[in-house]
Amino acid sequence: MKLGHFWTALWLLWSLLANAAPMSHTACSIESRSNDITKEQILAIAPDSSSCDNAPFIKECATAEVAAKNIAKSFETYKITEPAEQAAVIALMAMESGQFKYNKNHYPGVAGQGTRNMQSPAFNLEYAKSIVELSKDLASVSSNPEGVLNILLKNEAWDFGSGAWFLVNKCTQEVRTQLKSGSEAGWKGYISTCVGTEANQSRKEYWTRAMQALKVSKS
Repeated sequence: MKLGHFWTALWLLWSLLANAAPMSHTACSIESRSNDITKEQILAIAPDSSSCDNAPFIKECATAEVAAKNIAKSFETYKITEPAEQAAVIALMAMESGQFKYNKNHYPGVAGQGTRNMQSPAFNLEYAKSIVELSKDLASVSSNPEGVLNILLKNEAWDFGSGAWFLVNKCTQEVRTQLKSGSEAGWKGYISTCVGTEANQSRKEYWTRAMQALKVSKS
């Protein structure tokens, strides 16, 4: 190749590279699903969580922003990455906590029942025992349901982490597989088999909003 032809070819190559579109970060992010939970998603599921103004028990109330941050943390801790499972857990918590206004059972008032998915005292004790940081404090209150609950409520991450812990530890793999499908039957199995209550219309409305907020297609 003559020298003049070489520089011409080199210049053409440089022009092509300079004008090429840069690699899109957006394109990469499409392939990797984000597991973040946003304030906007929580508001779509629980509209009353926009504010704690006039909350019946102001110290128990959490806004959508606080809920989103801590729920996302719980999904990371317990490795819940499937959106259909996430939607079911958030819907349960939003329903049980009166859209995050409560973290204790006031009606009828079961001592020791609480956290954001309103776990029974027995489950709260088991949950608390699974948290290494609580081992020292728990020793003195393990026989006191209200004391166990109060320890869990001292930390937002523990308060909001109960829903994810419950799914992982109290649901069979079969139930979780069905739940991951995004089907209504899978959700009903989660509510009736794991949670142990009726999959009624009120609960379904929360679940439907959660599925829409997390953009999960029902199968």
